Amino acid sequence: MIKAFLRRLQLFADLPETDLDWLSTQAEPFSLEAGEVLIQEGKPADDAFIILDGELEIKKRSDVQDILIAVRDAGEVIGEMALLDKAPRNATVRALRPSRLLKIRGDTFQQLLAQKPSAALAILHTVSKRLHQNEALLRQNEKMAALGTLAAGLAHELNNPAAAVRRSVDQLRSALAGWTKASIDLDHCTLTPEQFRITGELRQAFENRLAALPVLDPLARSDRETGIQAWLEALGIQQAWQLAPPLVTNGWEPGSLRNLEASFDPEILPLVVKWLAAGCLVYSLLAETHLGTERLSEIVKAVKAYSFLDQGPIQEVDLHEGLENTLVILRYKITKGGITIKRAYAADLPHIEAHGSELNQVWTNIIDNAIDAMDGEGELTLRTYSKDANVVVEIEDTGKGIPAEIQSRIFEPFFTTKSPGMGTGLGLHIAHTIVNNHHGQIRLTSRPGMTCFQITLPMQLPR
Repeated sequence: MIKAFLRRLQLFADLPETDLDWLSTQAEPFSLEAGEVLIQEGKPADDAFIILDGELEIKKRSDVQDILIAVRDAGEVIGEMALLDKAPRNATVRALRPSRLLKIRGDTFQQLLAQKPSAALAILHTVSKRLHQNEALLRQNEKMAALGTLAAGLAHELNNPAAAVRRSVDQLRSALAGWTKASIDLDHCTLTPEQFRITGELRQAFENRLAALPVLDPLARSDRETGIQAWLEALGIQQAWQLAPPLVTNGWEPGSLRNLEASFDPEILPLVVKWLAAGCLVYSLLAETHLGTERLSEIVKAVKAYSFLDQGPIQEVDLHEGLENTLVILRYKITKGGITIKRAYAADLPHIEAHGSELNQVWTNIIDNAIDAMDGEGELTLRTYSKDANVVVEIEDTGKGIPAEIQSRIFEPFFTTKSPGMGTGLGLHIAHTIVNNHHGQIRLTSRPGMTCFQITLPMQLPR
């Protein structure tokens, strides 16, 4: 019965009777219950299987989801790709209903391919077809996963400035009310022409002082706030601890505030200082709101440039801009740990003809891998220079490195050093394909503590 079944399969149709008799004796029949796992992703590959009857699903783990690769039924071979590749299983196979199978041990399978050209040719055809099917499916999933990663990063990046703007606007309402009251109280005072002139100058200086202020370290700022608070309390001003921070933010020091004592009477000076602090608070909140909206605009601009929206398929591409936009997209991952960015950009790097959004996908895949390789701590170096009629981009990290014995395989589809479910093994393959399509080259140099991807691209695409 087994021999007759095998004879009907294209894989063994041309085997001589003696060879088919030998294979029939080597194949081991067994059964699976519905839901039972036949092959586990990431486990060593020891055997190949032929489905006699039943139905099995093949799924590959990608990030947080399982991708259905295929459903196999009677007459199909399973598990041959890992045996040929001598690699761990790259997918999980589970019975959808009770199934009967034949197990062919790895050494038997290798012997069959080595001695039977017809079987080897049939297997090659099957593997090639499946490889293209799987790659197309996982490429699409890789794009969706990348989109999800970018969306998560952008949500994180946009949330911080948006929250800061919302917080500043909420505080601005009460700050404006406080400044209005302080202004009314000051207007009720009888000021001399000189005092009017001084308050007018103070009002005009609010915005100008903010633009020219040096950045204070936390200790210096704390000392300055303490000094101003003490001076305010000495004047009998209540809530001095609330008034001191906006005055410091606007550049005031205890000494410069004491100069006001010479211009205003003790009865008026507290009102002037309250009005001054309230105005400083309003303008500092306006400055915070401006910075937040600028940051939002910067992120939107970077995303638009990253995706090359509203532009043709081939553009004059500024590689530095692409690298910087990629860093903006991945900033949430970079800033989670202790990763520092070192730029060694050539000042005169020419623009090149390229598909800009595709090259940004190359930078994203390589930089994202570098961040993962450094486990959140290390130095990422971006280096550019021109050479002959080409430009060169080097992306270097201080991670653990890629073992020498697998460096030749890192651009193969589905090959990954990450744990099952942590990657599809297509990121570097896609990067390699994109660079090749641009008539460029991508090279790897790696050792413990240093991994560098060197991408060489022509300045002009061949006509």
